[in-house]
Amino acid sequence: MEAFERTIQLIGEDAFMRLQKARVILFGVGGVGGWAAEALVRSGVGHLTVVDFDTVQESNLNRQLVATADCIGEPKVEAMRRRLLQVIPAADVQTVSCEYGEQTYGGFDFTQYDLVIDAIDDVSGKVRLIYEATKAGTPLLSSMGAGRKLDAAKVRCSEFRKVEGCPLARAIRSKMKSTGLYEQRKFLCVWSPEQARSDDGGRITKGTVAPVVGVFGMMLAGLSLQTLQK
Repeated sequence: MEAFERTIQLIGEDAFMRLQKARVILFGVGGVGGWAAEALVRSGVGHLTVVDFDTVQESNLNRQLVATADCIGEPKVEAMRRRLLQVIPAADVQTVSCEYGEQTYGGFDFTQYDLVIDAIDDVSGKVRLIYEATKAGTPLLSSMGAGRKLDAAKVRCSEFRKVEGCPLARAIRSKMKSTGLYEQRKFLCVWSPEQARSDDGGRITKGTVAPVVGVFGMMLAGLSLQTLQK
C-alpha cells in the first residue's frame, strides 16, 4: 500500500478501498483518455478496461501519453496496458481492441461496471455509447471536443445539456435528433467554451496540444474519483 500512501492520507482508507474494488471501463486512450487512464490507476482504481481500435502513430507524440517513439505501430490499448502495469504492477488492466459503434456495442454490458468514461471522438460511436451507458444506469463521464483549443485554463465541467459553444456537443445533439438515441439520464461532461481555432488562412485545423487534452483527461479522472467514492 506504500504506493498509495498519499492517496489514503487524503481520502481515508474506506474511500480508498472503494476505489480498489471499483470497475471502470474507458473508451478511447488517445489524447484525453490516456491521461485519464494513468491518473485512475495511480490513484488506486483496482480494475480498468481500456477500449480502442487504433495504433500509435508518430503524429500522436505531441499530445498522447500512450505515444512514445518505441511503440509506433503498436495497438494503443496494449501500449497503455504495459505503461499502467509499469506504474502499478498489481492493477487489473484489461484491453479490448475494437472501435465502439453499431457493429460492436452489443458486446458490452455496462451493468458490470461502476463507471463508464467516454473519451472517443467519433460522433456516431459517441451517441451510441451515451445512449447505452445511460440506459444501463451506470454513471457516465464524457469528454467533449479538446481539439483546436489552446487555453487549458478554460476547461470546465457541467451537465451535457449545459455545454455551450462546443462543435462536438452540437454534432452529438444533431445525431441524437436524427437517430432518436437520446441520453436516458443526465451525465457530466468535460468541455471548453474556447472558440475553436483556424489556421492563418481561416481554414479548419486539426491541431491539438498536450496541455489542453491533458487537462481534459485529468478532469475526467478527478470526477471519476469523486463518483467512485460515493
